[in-house]
Amino acid sequence: MGKPTGFKEFDRELPSKITPKERITNYNEFVQPYSDEKLNEQSARCMNCGVPFCHNGCPLGNIIPEFNDAVYRKDWEEAYTILSSTNNFPEFTGRICPAPCEAACVLGINKPPVAIEEIEKHIIEIAYSKNLVKPTAPLVKTGKKVAVVGSGPAGLAAAAQLVKAGHLVTVYERDDKPGGLLRFGIPDFKLEKWVVERRVKLMEEDGVVFKLNTEVGKDIMPEELVRGNDAVILAGGSTIPRNLPIPGRDLKGIYFAMDFLKQQNKRVSGIGFNAEDILATGKDVVVIGGGDTGSDCVGTSNRQGAKSVTQFEVMGKPPEQRTQHMPWPTYPMLLKVTSSHEEGAVRHWGVNTKEFLGDADGNLRALRVTDVSWELDVMNRPVKFVEVEGSEREMPCQAVFLAMGFLHPQHTGMLEQLGVELDERKNVKAREGVYRTNTGKVFAAGDMRRGQSLVVWAISEGRECARRVDEFLMGHSALESKDAINLFEQVF
Repeated sequence: MGKPTGFKEFDRELPSKITPKERITNYNEFVQPYSDEKLNEQSARCMNCGVPFCHNGCPLGNIIPEFNDAVYRKDWEEAYTILSSTNNFPEFTGRICPAPCEAACVLGINKPPVAIEEIEKHIIEIAYSKNLVKPTAPLVKTGKKVAVVGSGPAGLAAAAQLVKAGHLVTVYERDDKPGGLLRFGIPDFKLEKWVVERRVKLMEEDGVVFKLNTEVGKDIMPEELVRGNDAVILAGGSTIPRNLPIPGRDLKGIYFAMDFLKQQNKRVSGIGFNAEDILATGKDVVVIGGGDTGSDCVGTSNRQGAKSVTQFEVMGKPPEQRTQHMPWPTYPMLLKVTSSHEEGAVRHWGVNTKEFLGDADGNLRALRVTDVSWELDVMNRPVKFVEVEGSEREMPCQAVFLAMGFLHPQHTGMLEQLGVELDERKNVKAREGVYRTNTGKVFAAGDMRRGQSLVVWAISEGRECARRVDEFLMGHSALESKDAINLFEQVF
């Protein structure tokens, strides 16, 4: 424990940000680093609890009190060693994770929790600056070949672990660059792409081969992958967006959020695309969907110079503090004000979109919406809504971005050709903890298996799946297991 009285002496303090007025003029990250003094103080707030619930809150099982203690002592090599033992990509999670570990922090019972996410980001960036982050693949190889389909966080994590075990790993990606959601879904102002490229370069030095612009099921047949490899991991993500099939859906000006975000990410990276330009410039924009993707659309629209930005959410407004139905250490569904909201947006909750309205030329001109009220069950969970009488109105807009989540992975092509079994939600069926599909040596991990989720869960699944593949190939595995790490913590 760094400082026994640290949690009493210091308040939670996050790093400063560049002002909204300045940061919307570019697509750069805007969160400033801690000073050495502030980083020391924030790590000192960790209580080194007898039962550290933050471990359970983190899908990766990060060993948080121990790396906080190392940060307090400024032992950066130890801090990096502890953090990297459970997390392949702290530079990603330290920037974009919603930090369920902080929701489970024991200090959070009656004080603001430890700033775990920011400390994590500082550990990895300091480790890079001190040249502590190096290739880890062994010189002696097993000779086993593994194909990983998809280079998002799950695919990257699986590849990183398998090459660490000495296998020969090839990652297949249908886009121009590796990274998946990290590169093309998350805006640069949250995750600059040099961060992704730095990690990919390190993985290439480890021996991972990336085959880009290669869609399995189109450019290369799945049976060829199965035949030419000792194991195949499907980590293609959940890519089919939820639609809003109401009258007027075919009007010009209605787009899926990811199409909008992907285009802008490509513009920022100087990557060309063959599609209609989707721009918010000079338009009244409405974002339908209240999650992180919707927030990213808000931030991107403001940077493109939208005339106005409005965000709708059909659910009711969340509470600002925990309620009796959200006891610690569960993850609370609270009102979230993101950095994009700080930059400017009108937010509405309990709004249902009834119809898209167009002009004579087939262009979107407005939405017809109504307010709704929700019926809740005994646990305060929404059951069904009813429209508020007399609330119907028009909302002028010339661009709408649908950010209502994703349904399941793409079935046409690879999955149909492989004949893998799907679960009731139309994701690839592979039991958690096993990750093996009904098709021989084919495994699945990440959103393609579990459905739309967090980047940190994708990394966790990629790591755990890699361990199962290693066991399948070698009969045993020396790769780290989250369950084994948690058991060690409980015993010792």
